[in-house]
Amino acid sequence: MAGGVSGRLTRREVVGYGLGDMGFNFYWTNISTFLLIFYTDVFGISAAAAASMLFVVKIFNAFTDPLIGAAADRTRTRWGKFRPFLLFGPLPLAAVGVLAFCTPDLGPTGKLIWACGTYLLLMTTYTSVNLPYSALSGVLSGDARERNAINASRFVAGFAGGTVVTAASPRLVQWLGGGDPTLGWPLTMLFWGLAAAVIFAISFSTTTERVQPPQAQPASIWQDLADLRSNRPWILLFFLALIIMGSITLRMTSTAYYFKYVVNRPELLASFMPAYLLAAAAGTALTPLLTRFIDKRKLMIGLMLASTLLSGAFLLVPSDNITMMYALQIGLGLALGPKSPLSFAMLADSADYNEWRHGRRATGMTFAASSFAQKLGTALAVAVIGAIFSALGYVPNAAQSADSQAGIVWLMSVIPAAFTLMAAGLMVFYTLDNPTMARIQADLAARKRPPSP
Repeated sequence: MAGGVSGRLTRREVVGYGLGDMGFNFYWTNISTFLLIFYTDVFGISAAAAASMLFVVKIFNAFTDPLIGAAADRTRTRWGKFRPFLLFGPLPLAAVGVLAFCTPDLGPTGKLIWACGTYLLLMTTYTSVNLPYSALSGVLSGDARERNAINASRFVAGFAGGTVVTAASPRLVQWLGGGDPTLGWPLTMLFWGLAAAVIFAISFSTTTERVQPPQAQPASIWQDLADLRSNRPWILLFFLALIIMGSITLRMTSTAYYFKYVVNRPELLASFMPAYLLAAAAGTALTPLLTRFIDKRKLMIGLMLASTLLSGAFLLVPSDNITMMYALQIGLGLALGPKSPLSFAMLADSADYNEWRHGRRATGMTFAASSFAQKLGTALAVAVIGAIFSALGYVPNAAQSADSQAGIVWLMSVIPAAFTLMAAGLMVFYTLDNPTMARIQADLAARKRPPSP
């Protein structure tokens, strides 16, 4: 096994690690689905200002990811490199999550400053726990099939967490706030933060770091970055993460606006997003089976092409055809579900490739740079949404113009479809197929094997 591995994964470890992503989705789903509409329709920040602020913070926060990844790679504790972040980070993260959804009585400029500061703090704290958690999947095992199982477990739990959040958060806000969303949102985030902390403790206690870097590995951050620049498979995965996250963010953020202002059925959001997430969980659960028969690269291309067709078809759905909306949404969930475990397994493969080629392993930096790409993709999506809303005259809590409604529909259909079509084209050039990875992992295992007497 790559990097020197002892012991096989247990079912308890696969499940325990996977549960962690449920906790992260208690944050991520609230942020991606509800934060922008919270800013515009509850806190009273204009759509253009909120979108611009989110864009700037995402760009800034993206540059902290390599620093966090480098710090994780260089962490030395009796618990390992990455697991300690699951032990010490959750409570600060819960506190910041509450602050980000508070609504102090400030003027327009003060509100924007508060939102900017708390959102930046939230995303930095979130990353300081989430990024080491992601990197942990690359050191639990060096076996490709076990990695597929690890990441499938992670994203099944993640989609399950997202399903619970989209169904429960609006109800919790109403119940905990007694009808006042300015009170309900902070209490709702406190609930999710404490629940996530319990889950992270389970992930910490059930996992073991097995894959170790070479003993003589240099400690230079700049060398890590230089290795990544020459790692072509990783470069392709970097842009893949950017593009796919852009597509997903466009649809998830636009969904609340779509049902509120186009369909005029905002209550459907509580079942529409869970329908997608449950379908995505089903698609994720099928990933280990699919990868037994289909190479990861070919499977990713097929999934992106299917997502392009399904998302583009949304443009043709009448605003009163609820059945067709749900059918397309479920299809998108099935198509996009496997992409998360596939992409994370590919990132672990690219870390193996880097060790095979350069004799150095920087798992944390590998995943950090991917997180950087995801945040750039999210920032790009938010910028697109803000630009469209500003250009077409979006007015919060009011009937929208025909142009504004059309813009919201395009954000749900054609624009994300263009993103996934680009992703499919990108994967044509990815080279770490199954035979190549089998050869790389055999070479790495041979390097670690003690010489014969």
